This record gives sequence, structure tokens and C-alpha cells, in this order.
Amino acid sequence: MPTWPARSSGCCTADGGTAVIRSETIYATALELNRRAACEIPDDVRLAVERMQRAETHAMPRYVLEKIGENYAKAKREGRPMCSDTGLPRFYVKLGNEAVVEGGPVALERMIRKATADATAGIPLRPNRVHPLTRKDYNNNVGAHAPTVDYSFEPDARWLDMTATHKGGLFGSDYRMLFPADGLAGVRRFFLDTLSEFFRRGMSCPPVTIGIGIGGTKDVCVRLAKEAACLRIVGDRHPDPAVAALETDLVELGNASGFGPMGFHGDRSVLDVHVEVAFAHTGGMPVSVQQFCHAQRRMTARIHDDDSVEYREDPRWFTDYYRRETVD
Repeated sequence: MPTWPARSSGCCTADGGTAVIRSETIYATALELNRRAACEIPDDVRLAVERMQRAETHAMPRYVLEKIGENYAKAKREGRPMCSDTGLPRFYVKLGNEAVVEGGPVALERMIRKATADATAGIPLRPNRVHPLTRKDYNNNVGAHAPTVDYSFEPDARWLDMTATHKGGLFGSDYRMLFPADGLAGVRRFFLDTLSEFFRRGMSCPPVTIGIGIGGTKDVCVRLAKEAACLRIVGDRHPDPAVAALETDLVELGNASGFGPMGFHGDRSVLDVHVEVAFAHTGGMPVSVQQFCHAQRRMTARIHDDDSVEYREDPRWFTDYYRRETVD
């Protein structure tokens, strides 16, 4: 079983004295992020489930929500994953434009892969990643394109942000090519279709946070939906008033559908809806929906160039720069 390395208080420098983010620190931080993500549900999710439980008027859904809350507390107290299906570990890296990483991005990804393999054995995580055809399994959640590492960049910064998420990879996602004439009514209809498909059998383990990507190409649309589901906190609203209004509208629509937690009839099953948009081809309006189950496992750390590390629950992935619409 791997040991959990202590963080050094020193930083190394490149030639000329430029501070460098050490690969050892990246490894230790990625290891700890996997542990915290698996065992410690973020407060925004925990409090939202508690509010949902207090407001629920049906006995069975209220009982289910109560047990979900107890499971959150027990997982954190005992340092064990809060769900036996620990999902698919993946990382989101936001790199400051002036940050220097020891060994470069190749070393960064090597440390993330090593930390994921060691966390699988040490926490432990269920080794879910297998070859899709042969079912070959290295028993460590590492393989071809696994764990996934997605990147974004931020100007005027020397730090590196890493977010670990453990999201299931089976149910709760869909894509549909709509057309401009379908409008918001088409988005709402697709949204309700996905709720009906996945909620009625409890397949996406509601209550959920739902991410919706609108626009872009298919790959961008699906990526934005997953990021919206996994990397924004409950209660956050998009800075564009029209998008924010759609988010509020879909929360109300979803919670008026009659679906409750884990497939039971109930008052509520949607913790929040987050919508992200990308400019699209003028002839289409692609839409993707991604549901993040009640085991919303995510944790973020910022590594500074002095080797200090700060952990937080809000990924802060969707910055003004990330959503920019102009050349600059």
C-alpha cells in the first residue's frame, strides 16, 4: 500500500532563479485530491441535499435523502469512499500563463497517472477502467486515455490548479442536434426527455446536478456539459442573464416533473442546473446533457510557485477568461 508523502516546504528553481512547480508536489497533491474527492462530499452539495430532505413531503424519498446525508458524514468520518462505485477518476488542470512546471506537461501527466494508480490501491478506489473490447484491466484506473486530463489556461498567473473528479461513466448523458427554430422549447423538451430516461429507473442516482452544453461542435458541446455539471458549485449562476434565467427555469421544470431521489416519486430530484454556451454554426443548435449523481466527488488544489498548496471545494474553472467572446 502506498504511503502518502508529506509536502516539502521548499521550492526548486530553474536556471536564473525562476520558481518551478515541482513534480513531487504535483504527485502528492494529486494523490490527496483523489482521497478527498472520494471521501469528502463538498459542502454545497451536502447542504443542498439537506435542504431537499427537509422540504420533501413523501416518506420514502425523505428517507432516501436522509440516508444519503448519513452516508456523506460516515464517509468523511471514517475516511472511506462514500460510494462503492468510485467512478472514473479524471483531472482538470488550469495552468497560469507564467507558471513553470518541473519536467513540463509530460511530467505533470506522469505524476497524475502515478497518483491515480497509487490512490486506487491506497484509498482504495474500485479499478473501473478496462479495455473496451478485451476487458484488459491493470487494476489501477490507468490505461489508454485514462485518467483523462483536460486543460485550460489563465493569464497573469504563476500557479497551477488541479481538480480531481470521480464521475460515473455509464448513465445520465445524452446529445441531440437541435435547430434554431427549436428554440428554448426544444432545449426544455430534450431536458425532460433525459430526466424521464434516467430518473424513472434511478439509473443516474438522483438527486443530481445537471450540466447542459449548448452550441459549439458536438465534442465541444459534450465537454461543456460535463464541465458545467462537475466544475460549478450548487447555487452558482451564469453571468449572462439569459443563460442564468434558463438555468433557473430548468431547475424549476425538473423539480416539477414528479421524479424524486433514486427513482421514487417525490417532490425534487434536481439539485441545480448549470448551462454553458459556445458559439455554434448558424444552422444548428447542438445540446448535450450531463448528470452528476448525488456522489458529487470533486476537490481542487492550487499549487503556487513557492511550493505551497491550498485546497478548496470550488473549482473556479469558469473564469471570465475561459468564457471570453472577443479576441483578447
